Amino acid sequence: MSIALRATGLGVRYSRFARPGAWALRDCSLAVPPGRVAALVGPNGAGKTTLLHVVVGLLAPGTGTVEVAGQVAFMSQDKALYGTFTVADMLAFGRRLNPTWDDGYARDRLAELGIPLDRKTSSLSGGQQAQVALTVTLARRPDLLVLDEPLANLDPLARHDVLRALMGAVAERSLTVLFSSHVVSDLKDTCDWLVVLNGGRVQVSGDIDDLLAEHTVLSGPAELADGLAARARVVEASRTGRQVRLLVRDAPPPDPRWTARPPGLEELVMAYLRTPDATALPRPTAVRA
Repeated sequence: MSIALRATGLGVRYSRFARPGAWALRDCSLAVPPGRVAALVGPNGAGKTTLLHVVVGLLAPGTGTVEVAGQVAFMSQDKALYGTFTVADMLAFGRRLNPTWDDGYARDRLAELGIPLDRKTSSLSGGQQAQVALTVTLARRPDLLVLDEPLANLDPLARHDVLRALMGAVAERSLTVLFSSHVVSDLKDTCDWLVVLNGGRVQVSGDIDDLLAEHTVLSGPAELADGLAARARVVEASRTGRQVRLLVRDAPPPDPRWTARPPGLEELVMAYLRTPDATALPRPTAVRA
């Protein structure tokens, strides 16, 4: 089985000045096949940035291992641009630091975007800064692209443009991407793999289509809920009067007293985030290239 990224049993403690003795990540394991665009989703403080920093080598785990196939490039939320540099300076800086640098690609991409090389990065709009940072990251010719909230602080048009550029690069280069975001709607038409991180642990990991197919939203009489719980994995339950709504994994054959429908991606993610003890980890055959 081909894997672009595998993390096994990762554990990272907070510093003694932040939350002494607490874990930012604990027993965190996941695997992403090559060529996938993996969404990393979780609430604030879930450990997303910590996990990404371990993956790219900026932070050493206290326990566990990380395996990555090929070269890794990282784009952080703050875009990591030097405000006093021109765009051309940023390209020269990248060229000197990266032996695999593709200067022709970087210049052609910025020309297509209409971003002048003689402008200081601090004078660019937020969307242009994000595009320059993404260009510098892609010009390294990575096999795995790791993005930490790359759309933060961008307006809707800029978000759309950056996502479109990202998907174009994925299609052109067969990249594997691990992409963290708080906004699930940004991921629906972009990502095909889902990782939900909550409280430093992986709750959900797998192919998005498979996960949606494995889950069902059931609505029906509240008195049926206890019997169903014995035959299916109930992720989340909510009750209104005599009616109950359940999100279940591996639902049993349909009962005519239930109304059944597939969940949406945002609905699935939010149900797991509201139920920290629930998990939808891959079965032995669930990870495929």
